Amino acid sequence: MNSSSGNEELVSIGDLAKSLNLTTRTLRYWEEAGIIEAAPRSDGSNRFYSQDIVKRVRFIIKLKELGLTIQELQDLYTAYGEVKRTDRMIPALVQTLDKHINLVDEKMARMASLRKDIVEYRQRMSTKLNNN
Repeated sequence: MNSSSGNEELVSIGDLAKSLNLTTRTLRYWEEAGIIEAAPRSDGSNRFYSQDIVKRVRFIIKLKELGLTIQELQDLYTAYGEVKRTDRMIPALVQTLDKHINLVDEKMARMASLRKDIVEYRQRMSTKLNNN
């Protein structure tokens, strides 16, 4: 489908969801949460997304993979603003990513400690088994 303003290709909600391995419910939820703009609807009430929104959805997927929450995504979208100011969003994104790096570092330290404890316990149990 083409938009009325020219030749920009629009993607239906179903096609977008399928191509990105999402559900249509996820895309509708992201609209409701305000992290993507509401898609214009066709006469049959089908949602269609512009290529800009498709790019944003891909970006959101990447940020979700990095562990960002819906609230953090909402905050970033607010920083991005109605005027689409990337220069306002990037510092907020860097700050959010720094927070996540610290959380991952803390989790990795806990996991390393847990691994050490498990290895030591296993060695004690192996020794006990071999002494019996």
